[in-house]
Amino acid sequence: MPRPRIGIQLSCLRLPLKRALFTARELGATTVELDARSADVKPLAESATALRQLRKLLDDLELRVSAVSFRTRRGYDTLDDLEGRIVATRRAMRLAHAVGARFVVNQVGHLPEPGVDETVAFQTLTGVLRELGAFGHHTGAMLVAETGGESAAAIRRLLDALPPGTVGVDLNPGNLIINGFRPLEIIEQLGSEILHVHASDAVQDLARRRGLEVPLGRGVADFPALLGALEERDYRGDITIQREQSEDPVFEIGQGVKFLKSMHLH
Repeated sequence: MPRPRIGIQLSCLRLPLKRALFTARELGATTVELDARSADVKPLAESATALRQLRKLLDDLELRVSAVSFRTRRGYDTLDDLEGRIVATRRAMRLAHAVGARFVVNQVGHLPEPGVDETVAFQTLTGVLRELGAFGHHTGAMLVAETGGESAAAIRRLLDALPPGTVGVDLNPGNLIINGFRPLEIIEQLGSEILHVHASDAVQDLARRRGLEVPLGRGVADFPALLGALEERDYRGDITIQREQSEDPVFEIGQGVKFLKSMHLH
C-alpha cells in the first residue's frame, strides 16, 4: 500500500497563494490544502481563467490539492443564516472538485454525547448533512468533519444517524489534545471513516488549564503510533501539516515536513 503523502495547509504559511505554492514545494510537500475563504482562492470559483492558471501552476510544481478547507463561524446545527452556510458550502464543494480535491473540511457543529436525547439542533444538523452528502456525491467532493471538541462516541453517533458515505472524518490530533481527547481513540473507533488527516500537535498547559498548539513533534501527539494505527486500517489519504499559532510558520512547517519524512512518509 502506498504511504500517505505529506501536504501543507497553505493558509498557515501566511503568504500570497502563488508564493505559498512555490514555498510548499521548496519545503518538500507534494500536496496542499486550500482555504476557500481566503482572498486569493475565492476568485477561483468565479473565474475559469484563474482556475486554469492555478491548475497549470500545480502541474508545473507537481503538486496536488488534497482538500479545501471551508470553516464556517457556526455549525450546521444553528438555524441563524443556515441557508447561507449551505449555499456557501456547496460552492466550496464545487471549487474542491474543480481543483482536483476530493474533500471539503469543516467543523460541522455540536455533537451530543450518547445517552443524551436528540435535540432539534441535532436533527437540523443531520438533515443538512444528508443534503450536503447527496450534493457531494453529485459534485465529486465530500464534506469531512474536523475532529476537536467531541468524543469518538459522539462522532460515531452522528455517523450512525446518517446514510453510509454521507460525511467523512478529518483527524486533527492537536485539536483533540487541546480539548482533552485522545487521538488514538478516534482512530481505534472511527478508523475506516477517517478520510483526511491534519498533522498538528499540542500540549495541555496545566497551569493555565487549557491546551496549547505547539510545533509538530514537540507536543504529546504520538505520531509513530498514530501513523501505525492508520496504516493498520489501510488509510490512503494525505497527511496535511497544520500550524496556526507560529511566529515563524515557514521554518516550523519546514521542520514539520522533515519530522514526517523521518517516518518514511513522502
